[in-house]
Amino acid sequence: MMNCQQTTRLLSDALERELSIKERTSLKVHTMMCSGCRNFGKQMGTLRGLTHEFAKGGLSSESPASSDSDLEK
Repeated sequence: MMNCQQTTRLLSDALERELSIKERTSLKVHTMMCSGCRNFGKQMGTLRGLTHEFAKGGLSSESPASSDSDLEK
């Protein structure tokens, strides 16, 4: 059984390379039981999607919360 440190490492590795069947199975089993690692995986996916969108020019570099008009309020 993998621990959380090993799981988060594999989740990160999965973004860069194809995991073996053994790695994918171990990852699946651990994330089914561990909500923290499951959430980490979802967050990694969200961040990856946002960075790809930003790199394509689909997102503004300035978030609405950091605009000057919001600072004056």
